[in-house]
Amino acid sequence: MTKLKLLLPLLFIFIAIDTFAQRDDIGNYEYDKEYLFGVNKNTNGGLIGGFVFKVGTRITDEQFSFWSIELSNVKNPKEVRYNTVLGNSYIFGKSNYLYSIRPQYGREIVLFKKAPNQGVQVSALAAIGPSLGLIAPYYIEYAVNRVETVSEQYDPEVHQSRFNILGTGRLFQGIGQSELAIGANVKAALNFEFGVFRSNVTGLELGYMLEGFTKEIPLIPTAENRQLFQSVYFTFYYGFRK
Repeated sequence: MTKLKLLLPLLFIFIAIDTFAQRDDIGNYEYDKEYLFGVNKNTNGGLIGGFVFKVGTRITDEQFSFWSIELSNVKNPKEVRYNTVLGNSYIFGKSNYLYSIRPQYGREIVLFKKAPNQGVQVSALAAIGPSLGLIAPYYIEYAVNRVETVSEQYDPEVHQSRFNILGTGRLFQGIGQSELAIGANVKAALNFEFGVFRSNVTGLELGYMLEGFTKEIPLIPTAENRQLFQSVYFTFYYGFRK
């Protein structure tokens, strides 16, 4: 019985190795299209800064073009989160969200191509595109008195008592009251690709982004508000190729 327990793991390992060896796309990196999905973390965002979808096309063996679209929540660096008397949390002084939608066009150049079945491929990329900003009101639950509460956009001039703030509003509450801000963005990054199969890809993008709008975005009315935002970011992505 003990020998059987030792042989079973070895059997599974040999089966896995045999299956791996039979794949005909190991080390074959010739492809014409790639479709990638990513999760972004940046210095202007929260725990999750945004989401990315990217479509790339091969031009030559070392150069690619791509279209992408990003959805990101942009924050003011002065934002500080506090706890309420009920144990909820809110951002002190914040009156608006900024959701940025960024269509982009870019080019990517392979700097170091990885060897079959091992290593990391490194490439450099740059992209530019317009920015569509949605300025959505930031709602809070506020106790007017001991028995009455209201849900309304946070106004530091009106909601002066921190102890009366009970929490934030519902997710996407007030999104229909959003204002539009038009702008543009540009980014430069290094791309580190892992994996050994042509049919799928996993990697990490590290870069710098600069984004500007035609007007200041009033995220926190009592703080310095900006129309130009810069951030360092990284994006984990996964996708497939054909």
